[in-house]
Amino acid sequence: MRTDLLGLTTDSLAALTNRGLVKRAGKETAPEVRTDGDGTVHGVFPDGVTTALPPGGLDAAHCTCGSVGVCRHVIGVILAYQRLPAPVPVEAAPTPVDPDATPVDADATRVDAEGVPAEAASVVAESVAESAPPWSPGQVTDDELTARIGARLMAAARRTERTGFTARVRRATSGDPVPQVELATATVRFLVPGDLGFVHTDAVAGSRDDVIALAVWAFRVADARHPGVQDVRVDVGGEPGPGGGSGLERALGLAGTVLREGAAHLGQGLDATIADVQRHLDTAGLRWPLLAVTDLAGQLAAYRDRSSHYRPELLASHLAELHARHRAVTRPEATLRSSVLGTAEAAETPLRRARLDGLGCRIRAVGDQRIAEVYLAHGDSAMVLVLRRHWDGDDDGPALARRRIASSTLEALATGNVVTESAVRSASRTVRLATGRISKTTVGASRGAWDELPSSLVVTDLAALGRELDALPLRPVRPRVEAELVRVVAVDRVVSVGYAPGDQRLDAVIADRAGNTATVRATHTVAAPGRLDSLAAVLLGAEGEPRFVSGVVGRTAGGVVIEPLGLSAGGRVVVPDLQPPDRSGRLTVAEDGRHEPLTAALIDARALLAEAAHHGLSHLPPTYDDRLADAARRLTVLGLHRVAKAVTAFPAARTHTVDETAEQAWIDAYLRLEVALDLN
Repeated sequence: MRTDLLGLTTDSLAALTNRGLVKRAGKETAPEVRTDGDGTVHGVFPDGVTTALPPGGLDAAHCTCGSVGVCRHVIGVILAYQRLPAPVPVEAAPTPVDPDATPVDADATRVDAEGVPAEAASVVAESVAESAPPWSPGQVTDDELTARIGARLMAAARRTERTGFTARVRRATSGDPVPQVELATATVRFLVPGDLGFVHTDAVAGSRDDVIALAVWAFRVADARHPGVQDVRVDVGGEPGPGGGSGLERALGLAGTVLREGAAHLGQGLDATIADVQRHLDTAGLRWPLLAVTDLAGQLAAYRDRSSHYRPELLASHLAELHARHRAVTRPEATLRSSVLGTAEAAETPLRRARLDGLGCRIRAVGDQRIAEVYLAHGDSAMVLVLRRHWDGDDDGPALARRRIASSTLEALATGNVVTESAVRSASRTVRLATGRISKTTVGASRGAWDELPSSLVVTDLAALGRELDALPLRPVRPRVEAELVRVVAVDRVVSVGYAPGDQRLDAVIADRAGNTATVRATHTVAAPGRLDSLAAVLLGAEGEPRFVSGVVGRTAGGVVIEPLGLSAGGRVVVPDLQPPDRSGRLTVAEDGRHEPLTAALIDARALLAEAAHHGLSHLPPTYDDRLADAARRLTVLGLHRVAKAVTAFPAARTHTVDETAEQAWIDAYLRLEVALDLN
């Protein structure tokens, strides 16, 4: 019997094809089935269509119906084969036939070429599975991998392994019998034990089949280092070590030039250098530093264009990030290269048929441009993707809500359920929807049933969320993943809703079932005039009892803060940034909160260091060192002695040593301030 076919469940078949095809195949008249000596299963349907399914997976099947790809006939043959009775053990004697017995159904007595009597094949498969030792994908050999994906893709996988990558390994359980691996570029599921012909990934077939090898190697590492652990994250491959280069040397040279001269003194002459650095990083596959350099270039361009998008602290942050990533992979206690440099990331990965749940939208104004970011939960990979659109003009959120995107509207995508066969995911988790004639994307209304999303995206315990945020790697060396901290937070009750007119900010305190609280915080912007009004209305029950709020979660002054994107209430999804203003109600004025002294001191010191990146170390004003000394004294009084020491070391290095030492002192001080602010 073909145990690979017997091990396929309807869910597995639906993953390999689609659920509609499986349902249609189940309604077809069952074919006559026979099996060749080489294991090929043949099916003959009443209408004359014949199908052959040799070993090696569904892609090896042949059918005379003329369909491209796997058809309903192939699925029908598998379902019919699974209904065949199982073989009797060799030592068992045949049961005598009673001529007076009542005839049984022909389907129940059909036999195949191996001589099968009347016992369900699925029962045999279950008994074999129960008696066999647990199977791990790590048992697959490299020869089997090469036969499955080919030598070229094996070589690509080896390159990824040499640079190193991080994977989440989930072993089979009674509730989920399919082992799987979550990689940066795809999720790989092994549907049938020991058979690579039935491996499912959420990338388009053939485009990234090297991920199958990466998943097998991840299981090998998990089996060796964490035997028996059901859910574990592992680092695979990589050769970090003392004395090794990071590959960021050109990028660090660029950062040094910007820091010495400053954004205020750099013209367009640096554009060629930036383009060369970007090409080098792209060729080397260093995705996160490439994104940092791209953002750095964007800040320099924004300053030249006198755009409001320019922020000195963002410019400084990108400079410090490049050095932080370099240090993280070149020091003796180096972190794995793949997670710090993004070496395992493909620039883009086309997805299979995907279901995306709209979690809301954010509207931003950058000069005379409007940017809309739609947040979509991809349940199969348990991650949130970002669809971004730019429009020129001064339209606000309510007007942009009607703009067309991929045969739908911005509001429909942000509040609905999207099923698409044309999604392409980037390394940073942005997504784009193709708009060609053959692209298929449908959008339906959402009831806001966000509790059906993967548990890793839904927060029901705010205390546990706080611990998760505390355990994250430091921000300057974390993967540059869009929507990394977007979560759906369950609302048990709304404690208070208040408005700070000085900051034009709404603060609402929500609680979970255990009484743990978090602050939902939103600030007014002309690009989203109804943001605060609609947020307050939903939280106060105008749309029905609020069930969930989606947003970007973070820590501020020790508490959990949520920047809202959407809300689920009254059986629908409400996106505050897309709602018109409502002047009918009055917001309760809260106390105008100010930064507590520790946070204020850190922010002021960081602003001074960002000023150095703006003017350039070679062009700082005469009073700069005195102002920085005052900031260091404030930090010392508040007990931040190490941060204050690093801040003080920067002007000392600039006065008495060469430029390179001064640059390193600036990096030390800025990183300490950023990390202190994040931890605070």
